[in-house]
Amino acid sequence: MDRLRAFIVVTVVIAAAGIVVAITSVRSGRLLGVKAASSSRGMGVASAPRNQSTGVAQAGTIRLASNGTPVPPFLVNDLDGQFISTADWHGKVVLLNFWATWCPSCRQEIPQLINLANRYQDRLQVIGVSMDDAPPAVVREFAMRIGVNYPIVMASPEIVREYGGVPALPATFVVDTQSRVVQKHVGLYPPKVYENEVRALLGMPVDVKVETFEDFGQIFLKNASLATELPGVDFKGLTPEQKKGALKRMNSETCNCGCMLTIAQCRINDTSCPISKQLAARIIKEVVTGSRSSSSRAQE
Repeated sequence: MDRLRAFIVVTVVIAAAGIVVAITSVRSGRLLGVKAASSSRGMGVASAPRNQSTGVAQAGTIRLASNGTPVPPFLVNDLDGQFISTADWHGKVVLLNFWATWCPSCRQEIPQLINLANRYQDRLQVIGVSMDDAPPAVVREFAMRIGVNYPIVMASPEIVREYGGVPALPATFVVDTQSRVVQKHVGLYPPKVYENEVRALLGMPVDVKVETFEDFGQIFLKNASLATELPGVDFKGLTPEQKKGALKRMNSETCNCGCMLTIAQCRINDTSCPISKQLAARIIKEVVTGSRSSSSRAQE
């Protein structure tokens, strides 16, 4: 009997500890078993949103760029042989969705896109850009089997390059009725986020707050050169001229973490990168002291 009581006590203690751990994990924002988004250093699957300043700022809020970049143009055939031209997008909201048949999050997202395409078919254009290495016929068969109701084109190096690279899937660019890219989402987002963005851009009522931001590289990394602040970089104490010089260097010198981006672009694209943070801090120090490292001079 004593052994039975001891066993029961131990079991209860273990169960209670498990509950405490679970509650602590939820409170701290950790979800066990959820894979972190892939790094921009290689193509991967983003199973959680990767947006930082461009994403949903808080519950009940959407954010759209006030200085949206004109959509990079292309003219290609879709899987059915029909021409897809960005010139035909004017006047419509467009969701340009980069995806792949092997991407679990992409497959989970497709029914949401099908639903949006059905509900806003006259004013919304959804376009899938397949990142598959498989032949177009394989992608077409997959799309037909799951009932995709919007055109799909095969990605090319040119398209990927024009859209600033696709670090992880799914990745969706939101284009307004003036053919400007005003948002980018990397990862799986709630369908309500996309619907609110579509409705807001169409001038329809939404039950959320609509905020704007300036794209300083959050959507297109090439816009990093317009940034006056960078994540994790302390410009305090610099004169306006020193800050200008520091930003110029960060936009011209390459981060050596392997990302092949400038230091400024790396800070925006991967705020957790310790190397770009160290390089930026070194530049700030050199600007203040008036010195230059040999590695910096070598890049000039």
